[in-house]
Amino acid sequence: MDDIIQGKIRGQTDWERVRRERIAGIEPEKDPDEGTFDWSKIQVTMPQPKKPISVRLDAEIIEFFKGQGKGYQTRINAVLRSYMEAHQK
Repeated sequence: MDDIIQGKIRGQTDWERVRRERIAGIEPEKDPDEGTFDWSKIQVTMPQPKKPISVRLDAEIIEFFKGQGKGYQTRINAVLRSYMEAHQK
């Protein structure tokens, strides 16, 4: 729980160390996975336009999603989509 500050997850980067190494001219380590992703197999899916509706939700549900920050309607949509896809299988 210490990693969560005001609803945001604290990163694990030691920015002070990064600053010191940059000043000292030390290059950052290379990510071993960098450049190994096969982009030729990617399928781009354009998002569907959203349809505005009016829906009644419990106050606790709205506060829960709003409490996670900006984009709460998108998160509610993602949860509903996940439920729909699970029931279509």
